[in-house]
Amino acid sequence: MSTKIYKNTYTKKERNMYLLGMAGQNMVYNIIGTGLYFYYQSVIFIPAIAISVFMAVARVWDAINDPMMGTIVDRTHTKWGKCKPYLLFCPAVVLAVTILCFINGRYSENATTLHNVLVIGWAAVSYILWGMCYTVGDIPLWGITSLMTEKEKDRSNILALARIAGGIGAGIVLLSIIQVSQGVGKSLLPKVGDESAANQYGFIIVAAIFALIGCSLFQLAGIFAKERVAQTEQQNSIKDNFKLMWSNEPFRKVLISSVIRSPIMLLMGVAMTLLNYYFGNYGQKDYTLYLIVLGGAIFIAQFAMSAVAPKLCEKFEKRAVYNVSTAVGAVAFALIFVVYLIAPRDLDKPLWVVVNFILFAGAGAGMGALNVMQSILIADAVDYEEYNNNIRPDGVFFSGQSFATKLSSGIASIIQGIAFAVIGFSDSNVEACNAALAAGASFKDDFPKYAMIMFFLCSIPPAIGLLLSIIPMKKYPLTNEDNRRILAALVERREKAAVAGVTETAEESN
Repeated sequence: MSTKIYKNTYTKKERNMYLLGMAGQNMVYNIIGTGLYFYYQSVIFIPAIAISVFMAVARVWDAINDPMMGTIVDRTHTKWGKCKPYLLFCPAVVLAVTILCFINGRYSENATTLHNVLVIGWAAVSYILWGMCYTVGDIPLWGITSLMTEKEKDRSNILALARIAGGIGAGIVLLSIIQVSQGVGKSLLPKVGDESAANQYGFIIVAAIFALIGCSLFQLAGIFAKERVAQTEQQNSIKDNFKLMWSNEPFRKVLISSVIRSPIMLLMGVAMTLLNYYFGNYGQKDYTLYLIVLGGAIFIAQFAMSAVAPKLCEKFEKRAVYNVSTAVGAVAFALIFVVYLIAPRDLDKPLWVVVNFILFAGAGAGMGALNVMQSILIADAVDYEEYNNNIRPDGVFFSGQSFATKLSSGIASIIQGIAFAVIGFSDSNVEACNAALAAGASFKDDFPKYAMIMFFLCSIPPAIGLLLSIIPMKKYPLTNEDNRRILAALVERREKAAVAGVTETAEESN
C-alpha cells in the first residue's frame, strides 16, 4: 500500500471541474451515440443492416477492449495516480477521431460498388477506432470517482452529480445536433446546390464544433481531479481480471442486469429520429416546441431522479431503489406505444403531447435512477473486493460500466437496424422519403409504417428489457449496513497501513 497520506475528500473546485469534464465527455459520446447513427442513415444513406453489422463488430471488440483497458488502468502507478494520466492526454485524441467519423462519402445506388464499399469501410473503421479511443478516457473518468474520496456520502453525491452533468452534456447534443445541422445545411444550400450535400456539410460543421467544445470541457477533469485513496499493488492479468469480475457476486449481478436492459438505449438512438421525422417532417417544420416538451421531459426527469436516488438509498435498501425504479420505467416505456396505437396521427395535438410528456418523464426518471444506482453499486463492489481480497479494481470494474453501456448501444443498434431493414426504412428508401417530405409529403400520413416502427422501438423492447433486468437483482447480496461496515473497515485498514509505513520509514532513516 502507498504510505502517502492525503486529505480524504475532494474540494468544491475539483468537484466542479470534474463535473464540467463529465458534461463535455458525454457531449462527445452523444455526438457519436445519437448524431452519428442519424448521419449514417438519414444523411449519407448507409444501409441499416450494414450499420448494424459494423456496430455489432465494434461491440464485440469492446467486450475485450474495455476489460483490457481496465487492467491497464489498475496496473498504472504514477505520481498522479492510475486514472489521471489518461484523463490528461485522451481528450485531444478523441476530438480528432470524432471528426474523422463524419468525413465520409455518401452511399448511393448510382455510385460504383467500390465507392459504396469505401463509404461503409470508412464508417466501420473510424467508428471502431473511436470506441477504442473513447474507452481510454471513459474508464478512468468513472474510475477516479472512487479514488477522489473515502467518504461514502461524498462518493454517492459526486456519482449522482456526474450523472446529472453527463445528462446535461448529452441533452445539449441530443436536443440540438440534428436540428442545428439541418439549419446550417439549409444556409449552405444556395452555395452547394445539392440538398443532400448541404445536409452533409452542415452535419460535419456542427459535429466538429460540438466535439471541440465537448473535448475542451473533458480536459478539465484531467487537469483538476486528484486521487486520494491509496492504491493497492495488484498486478492482475487480463485473464485474472475476467475471473475477478465474474467471482465478485455484487458486480456480476449489476453487470448482468445492465446488459439485459440493453434495449433501453433504443430511446436515445431512435427518439431524436422520431421527433425529427414525426413532428418536424425531416426538418421541413419547426419542431422546437416538441423537442423542448418531450426531450425536456426525459432529461428533467433524469436529472431529478439522479439527484434523488442517493437520498433514497439513505432511507431504503439500494436493491429496492434499483428494482422499483426499473419497474416504474418499464411501465412508462410500454405505454408510449399504447398511446401511439390509440392516436397514431394526432400525437402533435395538445392532449397527446401532455400524455406523452408524462410518459417520457416516467421513462426518463427510471433511466436517471438506474444510471446513478449502477455507478453506486459498482463502487460498492470495488470496496467489497478490497475488503475481501485486498485488491481494489477501480479500473476493471468501471470498465464493466463502460462495456455495459457500449454493448447496450450495440445491441440496440442491431435491433434498430434489423427493424428498419424489415420495414424498409433504409438507404435509397430513406433518401426517397426525405425527397418526398421536402416536396410537401406528410411523414405521419404518408409513411405510417416508418412512424409505427419508431414508436415501437422507443417503447416495447425497452419495457421488456427493463422487466427482465430485475431478475438478477432480486437476490443482490449487499445490504446498506454491509456497505457501511465494509467502508469503515477499509478506512481503518488504510490508516493503520499508512501509520505502519511511516513508522517503518522512520526506523530505516535511523
